[in-house]
Amino acid sequence: MKRSRFSDEQIIGILKEHQAGISAADLCRKHGVSDATFYKWRSKYGGMEVSEAKRLKALEEENAKLKKLLAESMMDVSTLREMLGKKLLTPGSRRNAVSWAIEHQGYSQRRACGLVGIDPRVYRYRSTRPDDAELRKRLKELASQRRHFGYRRLHILLKREGVEVNWKKLYRLYREERLTVRKRGGRKRALGTRAPMTIPQDSNQRWSLDFVSGTLVDGRRFRILCVIDDFSRECLATVVDNSISGHRVARELDAIAERRGYPLLVVSDNGTELTANAMLSWQQDRDVEWHYIAPGKPMQNGFVESFNGRLRDECLNEHLFTSYRNARDIIEEWRIDYNLNRPHTSLNELTPNEFATRSERDHNVNRANL
Repeated sequence: MKRSRFSDEQIIGILKEHQAGISAADLCRKHGVSDATFYKWRSKYGGMEVSEAKRLKALEEENAKLKKLLAESMMDVSTLREMLGKKLLTPGSRRNAVSWAIEHQGYSQRRACGLVGIDPRVYRYRSTRPDDAELRKRLKELASQRRHFGYRRLHILLKREGVEVNWKKLYRLYREERLTVRKRGGRKRALGTRAPMTIPQDSNQRWSLDFVSGTLVDGRRFRILCVIDDFSRECLATVVDNSISGHRVARELDAIAERRGYPLLVVSDNGTELTANAMLSWQQDRDVEWHYIAPGKPMQNGFVESFNGRLRDECLNEHLFTSYRNARDIIEEWRIDYNLNRPHTSLNELTPNEFATRSERDHNVNRANL
């Protein structure tokens, strides 16, 4: 709007001249204004004093400011409504929101930053860190191969490949690539004190046995006999069949013993296969001590129970088994991979096979020193 070349005091002075008897035409010619302008002044300032005109002007200016603030507030509300679908939790998402407000709503940069709640310096900042394309690609490849591995185990696998990367940086890339593994629901914790399980000090001191069930695609069920060395966490056998009797368990234990010798102690539950006469005879003939856990207390056999969880999550839930032979092949392949390649947090990030080999080497060194 074009500003008037006459102040409020001058306009009121002209109107007072008109009240004193000078005609409107003479005043218009004298001051160089049109008749329409003169009568507009008279309708607005007629009968006013200079102080009243100043107060009117101040009110008009304040009213204009309030209108501007109201319009801006309404525009902010409308913009925020359109942003409701955008989660503004990270600096990157807030930068995108500011850019959207500038491009689509006509906001200035400073005003858009104030609306979103981000400092303009943060908005203008551009990261100089590398995109790590090769590392991201390899991380996604490993995560697709090991779908149940979290960032810690993936970090171990990358270190084994010679990739030196800080675990915090890897965790950031892991989150950015949306590779987070779904967490299991919380379980009820037992109340009261609990004695920790004793850990054997050498291989073949204690084995753990348990059964796991599975299903073929045609609905037929099968059972898996799992045998674990509690010291090295090695899976000594995964026997798959539609039915496993006590005699079959005894034969499989003898087959394992031919490779590595008999254990001092075997721990299992009270299943009918493991309390059959065939198993009782096997214990006596081989002079192997057998410990049965209390009924309804699976965590007394926690090593093999933990292994069963890994077996189900990483193998049974990941494959469709078409036949018993197919199930045996897939589960045996997974068992070998578990022993040779899967890092175990309880073994200082070593695989069961590496831990057993290192332990055997240390024992040999100690014997030589003696």
